[in-house]
Amino acid sequence: MSNQSNQIVIDSSQSEIAEIRTNLVKNHRSLYSRKAFKAHSVVAEFDWTQIHSKPSYLTVQISEKEHIELVPTYLECINHSCDPNSFFDTTSKQLVSLKDIAVGEEITFFYPSAEWDMDQIFQCDCGCSNCLGVIKGAKYLDDRCLKNYRFTDFIKQKLTSRGV
Repeated sequence: MSNQSNQIVIDSSQSEIAEIRTNLVKNHRSLYSRKAFKAHSVVAEFDWTQIHSKPSYLTVQISEKEHIELVPTYLECINHSCDPNSFFDTTSKQLVSLKDIAVGEEITFFYPSAEWDMDQIFQCDCGCSNCLGVIKGAKYLDDRCLKNYRFTDFIKQKLTSRGV
């Protein structure tokens, strides 16, 4: 399905849970919910196809030298937000909602929640009131900021070893 006025292409064939929307002008993919989810519910189960020793913009970190490619692959379209509505629980292999997610709402997660030192640093433009600006990974977050987010077990271990 294509929306020519906004230059958006929608692919809802991959999942009953969500659809991928591609902005053709920016060449940018996003994932939007096709169902409503209550806070703290399982949005999707996931696994991984490959484990890499180095991060990429499509991987999620599970240990010091393990970065996974997610399956189902549509999950790789979940973008960053400093005010996320979901979280990758890499221990239970579940994407869980942090708050209610409405039908048609973009599904987002906080990249540093699952990345210690990111492959590609970027300027966030999520637009939320608590936007952090430059996103680098959990390693670079201050103690005040850490209290506002949920982190994977691996990232919690790294923070503990740092004395947080």
